Amino acid sequence: MWNQRLDRLQEFPFRRLAALLRGIDPPTGETFDLALGEPRHEPPPLLAETVARHAHEWNRYPPVEGTRSFRAAVCAWLARRYGLPTDALDPDRHVLPLAGTKEGLFLLPQVLVPEGSTGPRPVVLVPNPVYAVYVGAAVLAGAEPVFLSAERASNFLPDLDALDPELLARTAALYLCSPANPQGTIADRAYLARALRLARAYGFLLVVDECYAEIWDREPPPGALEVAWAESRDFANLVVFHSLSKRSSAPGLRSGFVAGDPEVLRRFARLRAYGAAVQPLPLMAAATALWSDEAHVEANRARYRRKIDAAERRLGNRFGFYRPPGGFFLWLEVGDGEAAAVRLWREGGVRALPGAYLAVPDAQGRDPGRPYLRLALVHEEEVLERALDRLVAVLG
Repeated sequence: MWNQRLDRLQEFPFRRLAALLRGIDPPTGETFDLALGEPRHEPPPLLAETVARHAHEWNRYPPVEGTRSFRAAVCAWLARRYGLPTDALDPDRHVLPLAGTKEGLFLLPQVLVPEGSTGPRPVVLVPNPVYAVYVGAAVLAGAEPVFLSAERASNFLPDLDALDPELLARTAALYLCSPANPQGTIADRAYLARALRLARAYGFLLVVDECYAEIWDREPPPGALEVAWAESRDFANLVVFHSLSKRSSAPGLRSGFVAGDPEVLRRFARLRAYGAAVQPLPLMAAATALWSDEAHVEANRARYRRKIDAAERRLGNRFGFYRPPGGFFLWLEVGDGEAAAVRLWREGGVRALPGAYLAVPDAQGRDPGRPYLRLALVHEEEVLERALDRLVAVLG
């Protein structure tokens, strides 16, 4: 009676971490959770104010496609952010709201992976290390996840030139994340253009997760939509995902969107009508207001930049430290991430995520995440500074 595909999934990373640290008591006193990428900044007052103004809408069922004002605000933001013509995106064709990007990233392959046939099994290409949701999405849709190494030698991005044509011919989707989780790498325009050309040449969908795109250090990351528009003045074979969780420090709002290829979105909307979560209208009104405001985003970005400054001062050249170009994670090389996580918790009261829990061993059994720890720079600056001092004291 069970879906056997579930048996092919690893335990979710944070459950693995809980099991690793179970029964280990940290020192008495202050503890720090740097494992979970949950923004701890206060969301802008605009959020609660807008929800309150729309309280009369709690008694209405929200439409699956959201409100037109939300979709129009998203299209206007995408045009501003990525230098697109104001008429490049149609609110009625190019955008769908999501109850957070996680559910959309998970459901999308069900639109893309065909039913079983006598031919080779379809594949979904994912970077390795990987956001576990991409893997679950592929497996539960009936595809084979294929893990593409994304290590320091390739600037923490998959080597697109190394992909075998026979593999590409079986591909239903390629997931990319830019800025990358966990490494913070940014895919430049040339890289995104190569990925898009492959998608169009082989008939698969390029899925670019850009949920960290508004948290950057020196330069704003380019977006896949702007690359597609420059290539062909359309968005065929491409969708991008964005979220307010990181941009606006509002993970509890559960608000994001997917934009791009209108035929993909038409089919996706049909699927989502059957069972996807739909954001209530007062929350969608708040999301509309947040996508229309930039001041809180600039302030948020500056706070993350100061925290990277603090990390650089405290870590220096230790653990292969580098300033992540985007996102709010540190990807530290500590030799054995699991052993370091145990020691950090036992001796320093600092919870961090072993890199092995974000990666899958390759054909030779080598896990590209094993030497690493991922640290989320989500706490207030003074709290983060104390946590980093503990890390240095314990791991040297």
